[in-house]
Amino acid sequence: MDAEMEDAETRAEIEWDGGGGGADAVLALAAGGASVSLCYHQAFGRHDDLVLLEAADDLLPDLLQGRVTIRGRPDEEAVLCTPSATYSMKFVGTSNSVFLIPPGEPSAPCLRPDNTSGDANAADAVAAAIKLAPGNIELVRTAPRLDKLRSLLRERPYTLDEDLGDGFQHKKGLYTWQDLCKLIQASDGELLDGLNTLSAVEIDGFWRTVDATSMNTILDMILHNSVLHDWPLNAVPENDVLSVMESDGFAHKIVTHCLNRFGTKVEQEGRSFWSLDEKCVCLQFARRVLGAGKMKLANFMDKWKRSVPSGMRVDLQMLEGEVLYDKLGAETWVHAFSVADLPLTPAERFAALFRERLKWEWKDLQLYIRDLRVPGVSSEGLLIKYTRRTQPSSEAEPIFTAR
Repeated sequence: MDAEMEDAETRAEIEWDGGGGGADAVLALAAGGASVSLCYHQAFGRHDDLVLLEAADDLLPDLLQGRVTIRGRPDEEAVLCTPSATYSMKFVGTSNSVFLIPPGEPSAPCLRPDNTSGDANAADAVAAAIKLAPGNIELVRTAPRLDKLRSLLRERPYTLDEDLGDGFQHKKGLYTWQDLCKLIQASDGELLDGLNTLSAVEIDGFWRTVDATSMNTILDMILHNSVLHDWPLNAVPENDVLSVMESDGFAHKIVTHCLNRFGTKVEQEGRSFWSLDEKCVCLQFARRVLGAGKMKLANFMDKWKRSVPSGMRVDLQMLEGEVLYDKLGAETWVHAFSVADLPLTPAERFAALFRERLKWEWKDLQLYIRDLRVPGVSSEGLLIKYTRRTQPSSEAEPIFTAR
């Protein structure tokens, strides 16, 4: 049979014109038909432009209405993206013969298995196959691949000495939304979530992060003006703070971005106010203090308390996922180690964690893996795959090492 099919393929020099082939007769089998005869379409051949795609029912509306895109560079594995989800694409071969039969009534010229011409309307030649499919593309929900987004945005962060009014003369290292859609393997919804997580802002059409020094300067000026104008930190008037900051040379959009990063907008009596978040503000000051490197916990706490705005109180729980503590003799030392700087893919995340520490207690480890989201895989599954767990006794804290 294989030889006969190959022979038919070599003679199939007539391109299929999309004509009927008898698929309706095949579908009728479900309605009670006992069997159907099969013949080769005269255009039977490779037809490399036809590929089978296996998709779940919930994907069909997006597929049929053209709301999907294939994303990936030539050197990357392609993914299929709906407006809100990302799917890996893997070709899966099949050991069974899968024939593709065009829709409609049988009307196209065909060949019988004995290589003789046949009438597609004859009783023994109902359905005409145009292609033998070796397999299909399987779609599996996967996490968006956003590590690249972080590296792209770090190429050229926004700084206060840039002139937003004149635009950008040099676009190297700057990316529009369309650029990111081409470069990042993630759905539009996941890409936007990634930009928000990285505190990115669109400036003159380009998505960028604001460098730490500039962000600190803007926050300091907001806090300074709050004291100067007697604005409560939980009710900073939007119009007033924007007016004052703009008169000092700060761009409206960047100030608003800073307020959004460190506070929440509230409406009161027809006016807009910003309530600064104590945890976000204190954490930003903690990062400044830890920028000097590892230090004794007592020294850090003293400097941290003295640096935060009046009325705000610091708490070590604010630093979960931001710092690590090391016990050296009688002293406890602290240093910056932020989950925001770690890779987003599980394999690379665990590799980075075990480069930092060979052994992790669960109370510390869970702070650095709780944000990992892998469709179809639980946190326990990730731990089993990437770590080894030891527990000397039921009362002891579990210890995790690299697998």
